[in-house]
Amino acid sequence: MDLNKVVIVLDHPDECRNIGSACRAMANSDIHELRIVGKKSDYDIEKVHVLAIHAAYIYDNAKFFNSITEATKDCAIAAGTTRRRGQNRKGKLFLPEEFAETASKLTGSDKDDSDGRKIAVVFGNERTGLTDDQLQECTMGVTIPSSDEFGSLNLSHAVQIISYHLFRKKNDYLTGYTPLSLKRLDKTVKVIADSLQKIGFFKVTGRPVMEAFWRAILSRAGLSEGEAQYLEKTFTKAAGLANKKSNAPKQKS
Repeated sequence: MDLNKVVIVLDHPDECRNIGSACRAMANSDIHELRIVGKKSDYDIEKVHVLAIHAAYIYDNAKFFNSITEATKDCAIAAGTTRRRGQNRKGKLFLPEEFAETASKLTGSDKDDSDGRKIAVVFGNERTGLTDDQLQECTMGVTIPSSDEFGSLNLSHAVQIISYHLFRKKNDYLTGYTPLSLKRLDKTVKVIADSLQKIGFFKVTGRPVMEAFWRAILSRAGLSEGEAQYLEKTFTKAAGLANKKSNAPKQKS
């Protein structure tokens, strides 16, 4: 997926600070192109910058248009975000993760600039969202599930959620905590056993027992990759320091 081909469109946003927050949300997800339907003179750049912080450049480079149709004419699709359903609300509304799948296919890879097309995600005014007529200017609808009791999302929060799903689709190799496989764990066990053997902690014949001990206890601990690397470095360094000390010339009394 090429996040450089993702365009965020804000249709007549009311609050300058929300624009700034939306810029920051975009920057968090490596999305940098902002288009606004409305007049630039209606917005206070200083107020935008207050909440945009280091993402102020996104607003400074934003382009302004007279309509959604004009703002998205160079895009392959224009996805209008809405929480309301109805006959005039695009029928099937995609979830953010479903939309990310479509966006990934259309934008292509960031490794080939000639591959893929731009796609737009359109967000309505904070008070009204996208009207039926505005949504008709879009080619598909995306919805973010929320509470029936209080379903309205802040504009910047909605931008953050959609942008995040696009970012995760692009970076699907990123994972949270994943316990190591036994095959990977055996590497750590070998480093530990090698280090202990170097300092004479056990005889060669005692190595299998020691390895079995560490393999059993570490597998129950469910180590992450980072934790395994830390253990390996600790034992390797300890063995190195022990050998250095034992090989140091003895001082004469």
